[in-house]
Amino acid sequence: MDTITKEQRKAALDLMKANLASDSKFQTHLNACVRCGLCATSCMYYIAFKDPKYIPGRKVNLVSSIYRRYFTPEGKYFPSLFNARNLDAEMAEEMVDCLFGGCTMCGRCVKHCSIGVDVSYIVKKGREMLAVMGLVPKTLQATVDAAINTGNNMAIPTEEFVDTIKWMEEELQDEMGDPKANIPLDETNRHIIYTLNPREPKFFPLSISAMAKVFYAAGESWTLSSKYYDVTNYGFFNGNNEEAAKIAGYLYDETHRLKADKLVLGECGHGSRASRWEGPNLLKKAYDFEMTTALELMAEYIRTGRIKVDKTKNQTLCTLHDPCNLVRNGGLLEEMRFVVKSCVANFVEMTPHGNDNFCCGGGGGQLAMSEYNERRLKIGGIKADQIKATGAKIVITPCHNCVDQLMQINHTYKLGVTIKTVAEIVADALVLPDPASPHDNPADTAAETVADPLHTDSNSSK
Repeated sequence: MDTITKEQRKAALDLMKANLASDSKFQTHLNACVRCGLCATSCMYYIAFKDPKYIPGRKVNLVSSIYRRYFTPEGKYFPSLFNARNLDAEMAEEMVDCLFGGCTMCGRCVKHCSIGVDVSYIVKKGREMLAVMGLVPKTLQATVDAAINTGNNMAIPTEEFVDTIKWMEEELQDEMGDPKANIPLDETNRHIIYTLNPREPKFFPLSISAMAKVFYAAGESWTLSSKYYDVTNYGFFNGNNEEAAKIAGYLYDETHRLKADKLVLGECGHGSRASRWEGPNLLKKAYDFEMTTALELMAEYIRTGRIKVDKTKNQTLCTLHDPCNLVRNGGLLEEMRFVVKSCVANFVEMTPHGNDNFCCGGGGGQLAMSEYNERRLKIGGIKADQIKATGAKIVITPCHNCVDQLMQINHTYKLGVTIKTVAEIVADALVLPDPASPHDNPADTAAETVADPLHTDSNSSK
């Protein structure tokens, strides 16, 4: 970019000033980095490219150098001595390149930081500054605009979505041999309202039928919304909190409109985080209904015997990819493994895995930013090597963004594996009830009578 205006600079600095006044964490973490460099080898971008600009501490320094220049006496009067930089066009361009194009906000560097600097948090604050300057990458902003204007990030027309669901319902009824097996749309007073990643109706409809099969086996009382079913929230990544709040509000309002008891967040890492743990902050109010993830719900079904599974139905060697926002940033490491190990006979872990696992490379909005496709697939090589080393033929992950990235990695690096969601693995392992039994109609099942040992308050973080 050639220049930034005084208005752009003022907007960014006013936002930084407001954050400094209202959020003590911001100033603490801006000043905490000691530039030891130990975070370097935790970052996929640095490992893949060996470019110092990708060191997580350098990303923090981009934001903190602006703080020093405009909000500290030493930076104002002796900027060169204190690494204080002007917010000019060169700086803004570097911020866009590194904070949007060089970070998945996976948080792995945070776990490796010797003093616990929350790098992802600082990167997000830097993105917020770029957002008020109007410098969000166009493809990412277009994804957010689609969600705001149409209710889903792929701008799928309602008619097309309804047709897909009706088609999947017919397929489900044929497979179950039961005309009462259904995928309800816009039904009120159901126990559960379920959500989807729009990539499911667009590209992966079988994952919808897999979860519908699980609900059928559990005798669940559930529904989908035909309008606001999108679990994703790319406003969490573009730095515009007002847009993130508007998208989060769609699911909040739709849960009330359909009078559901519980909002179940479909298999999406950042979508689950954006609603369950960030949603109350974005909307500035507590959620007055239960909220859980599909992963935890399936674990509950298995633990309580509400569904029966037979792991011998899945004999192929499987491995598991940990989505960053569900595991490292969401605390669901053990729940995910409980479900998967209950449903597969042969399982092997990646190295490393769990809280130290590498990001798939598609997080932080990377999948939505075509400007950085080459980088995204380059860092995906690290995940490809992890998968190869396991010898597994099936890679399981409870996140459709991860699914999409893993499929592209599979193609690019010729891994020859199959990528599946957790719901698909559970559906494959199901021991189905007799269609003639009184348990066959989800709409008539008193789901609320089943114990919920995994209930977690919707406003608390694990």
